Amino acid sequence: MTAIRRCREDERDAMLAIVNAAAEAYRGVIPLDRWHEPYMSREDLDGEIADGVVFWGYDDDELLGVMGVQAREDVDLIRHAYVRPGHQGRGVGRALLEHLRATAKRPVLVGTWAAADWAIRFYERNGFVLVDAARKDELLRRYWSIPDRQIETSVVLEAAPPVSDSAY
Repeated sequence: MTAIRRCREDERDAMLAIVNAAAEAYRGVIPLDRWHEPYMSREDLDGEIADGVVFWGYDDDELLGVMGVQAREDVDLIRHAYVRPGHQGRGVGRALLEHLRATAKRPVLVGTWAAADWAIRFYERNGFVLVDAARKDELLRRYWSIPDRQIETSVVLEAAPPVSDSAY
């Protein structure tokens, strides 16, 4: 049975397998100085979780996709959105993103590589808009802890949380 749920502690190996397999799409696309092998290590994943990234998984008898959300000041950041190769393009990422947006109570931001046009299109199809270059730099410096080189080679997209029926 398909479910979107919080990832468990005992699923970290499965999460890493998904992230690193899906991140192969970035090899040769993003700047070589930003590529890591593996793309995400166990220590990196542990650090992200310790820094407040909460990972959600798309479970269909096995974990098929993961997506993190991280509260930062007055926004929620979508972090580390990956779907297992072979299951991409089947609504896994959209379902995870819709779930996280539906639970958001404040604006949602996502950063991705400027050269990852497929990722940008995915977010745009799902209600996000690119912010301009000056604002992008400001947002990346304020809400993310990334090096200047990554700021240079990234974009930010934003979406407001859904309007609640109780607002009327």
